[in-house]
Amino acid sequence: MYQDLAEMPLREDVSPEDEAAPDTVPVPRSLVPHLSQSAILLDIDGTLLDLAPTPREVWVPPGLAKTLNRLHERTSGALALVSGRSLNDIDLIFAPEQFPAVGGHGAEMRVSIEEESVATHAPPLDKELKRRLAAIAKLSPGILLEDKGYSLALHYRLAPHAEEAIYAAVSLIRADLPNAPIEVLPGKCVCEIKHSGFTKATGVLELMTHEPFKGRRPLFIGDDVTDESVFAIMPDLRGLAFSVGRRAKGVAGHFDEPSDVRQWLAHLLDDEKLATEPSPNPA
Repeated sequence: MYQDLAEMPLREDVSPEDEAAPDTVPVPRSLVPHLSQSAILLDIDGTLLDLAPTPREVWVPPGLAKTLNRLHERTSGALALVSGRSLNDIDLIFAPEQFPAVGGHGAEMRVSIEEESVATHAPPLDKELKRRLAAIAKLSPGILLEDKGYSLALHYRLAPHAEEAIYAAVSLIRADLPNAPIEVLPGKCVCEIKHSGFTKATGVLELMTHEPFKGRRPLFIGDDVTDESVFAIMPDLRGLAFSVGRRAKGVAGHFDEPSDVRQWLAHLLDDEKLATEPSPNPA
């Protein structure tokens, strides 16, 4: 069901009755005239890109980089990727393209592709803590260890039976180190451990204080539990949030899968279709 962006309520205006209403996604034509006042913020895995058995197997479908580059141009640079991946990892996936990004769940940030500077907001995880957490991967074949520097992820998509054992082992380590400034992030077949004190939301809040993002209305799309902190701050920024694969609390609408997100982003720039598409029926 489509609804004009200008008519869509922000989370703070949603009544219990509206919460039960069908999910909506904004009509592209309602956003196109406003791209010059918008900031587009996009999660990567499970949002822009389809999930894969391992983190290294994700790939960028044909046409997506072109769409992102055009949106980056149309927003005068106010497009950013917001991910748990490091900036180096993001750049490898999208190579040779680069985009502004919040990486490492807010641990690092690149505001502009014209500048080489990267702001870092967290130290790497303690080496001994990493060693202990890494040993959990030995619990079962198929558990994949990913060291992101600022965090460590245990992927069990290839060993779903190990989920309970992984979280139990992480809990034991946390109990043994009650003062360690760490946080556990459950995700889609992944258990990630990072420093506390920074999140995707803190990264987005800082990003929105910098030009060209400053003063714009953000539109954030994400899919996972780690994106919920960003969903929660969108009303404070007069922004809109959309989830992928599920309707998360407080979002304005949802997409069924990443391919729908990619199609919608491309449609934002499809002037020919916008010119011929009939006006939507009122919601």
